[in-house]
Amino acid sequence: MKLTNLCSYLDEAIPLSFQEGYDNSGLQVGQTEKEIKSALISLDVTEAVIDEAIQKGCDIVISHHPLLFNGIKKITGKTSAGRIIIKALKNDIAIYSSHTNLDVMSNGVSRIMAHKIGLQNIKVLVSLKSRLLKLVTFIPEDHLEKVSQAIFNAGAGSIGNYDCCGFSLPGTGSFRAGEMAAPFVGEKGKMHFEKEVRFETILFTHQRERVIKALVETHPYEEAAYDIYPLVNDNSDHGLGCTGDLAKPVSENEFLNLISSVFGAKGIRYSPPTGKEVKKVALCGGSGSSLLNDAIAAGANAFVTSDIKYHTFFDADDRILIVDCGHYETEKFSCEILYDLIIKKFPKFAVRFSETNTNPINYL
Repeated sequence: MKLTNLCSYLDEAIPLSFQEGYDNSGLQVGQTEKEIKSALISLDVTEAVIDEAIQKGCDIVISHHPLLFNGIKKITGKTSAGRIIIKALKNDIAIYSSHTNLDVMSNGVSRIMAHKIGLQNIKVLVSLKSRLLKLVTFIPEDHLEKVSQAIFNAGAGSIGNYDCCGFSLPGTGSFRAGEMAAPFVGEKGKMHFEKEVRFETILFTHQRERVIKALVETHPYEEAAYDIYPLVNDNSDHGLGCTGDLAKPVSENEFLNLISSVFGAKGIRYSPPTGKEVKKVALCGGSGSSLLNDAIAAGANAFVTSDIKYHTFFDADDRILIVDCGHYETEKFSCEILYDLIIKKFPKFAVRFSETNTNPINYL
C-alpha cells in the first residue's frame, strides 16, 4: 500500500489534534506516494534503529517519541538527528511518530500500563480539554435521516460508549432566493417558509472538515446553513494518566516489586513509604510529575510515572507513594499499542517490533 494510506489511518486513529502544542507527531520523513510493505516499531528513532530497518527491509519506522521536536535549519550530519535523516532518506525509509496524542488516547500509554499491572475500574486521571465542537444545522424534515446519518458516518455524535448521539427540534425556516440562486424549494425573489428540523450533535476538532463535507454533500439546499461552537466540556474518555484498583490491597514493598517486575525497572526511585497498603493506583507514562496533585486528589495510594525531580518527592508528604520507574520503562509498551492498531486495520501488512534497546539511561 502507499505510505499515505497508513499515515491517514494513524492520523485519524490517533488524532493529531490531540497532541500538545510543543509536540511534532505525524509523518516526519518520507514521500506520501511511496509504496510500503513493512514497518518497524520502536519507542525512539536512533541511528541503530534505522540500521535495523535497513537490515530487515522495512520501509518505515513508526515510533512513540518523535525524531524532530523543533524546526531544523541544517542537515549536515553533525547532529544525531541530521545523521538519522540523511540515512533514512538515502535508504528510502519513512519516519512516523505518535507521541502525546497517543498518551491521551483512551487506549493509550497510561491505559496499557494499568492493564499490565492488572488494574480494574480504570478511569482517566486528567480529562482532555478544548477538543470538542458542537454542530448545529437546519434540515428539511424529509431529509433529516439522510443528512444526520451522513454526519454520524463521518464520525460525529460519539459520547463514551454511545454513537449516533444527536438532538432534533422541529421549526420553520425562512429564506428568499436571489436571481442567481437555484433553490431546492421556493421561488426566486419570493419569501419562502419551510418546515425544517434543528439538528445538533458533537464532534472532535480533528473531525470538523470531514463532518462538514458530509453535511454539505447530503444536504438538499444549495446553501446549507450550519453553526459550529467550541465546547469547554471535558472528555472523560481521553486524557493524561489514569487511575485504577488492584484486585486486592498489597503492601508498598510488594507493590514496588510488582512495578519492577512488570516494567523491567532496574533502578526504581520512590518517596518515603507511607506505611499504608496500596489499593488505588495512578499512572502516567513518561514525564508525569505535573499530575501528582491530581493523583492525590483522586485518592490514589501510589503514583507511578517517571522523571520526578528531587524536590517533588517531598510533595508526597506521607499522602502517597511516588514511584519513578523510568521514562523508557513506562512507555515501552506504546509499541504494542501501535502494533495492534496497524494490524487491526491492515492485517496483511508486515509489522515488526524493533529489537534495538534505545534506552539512553544505564544503571550501575
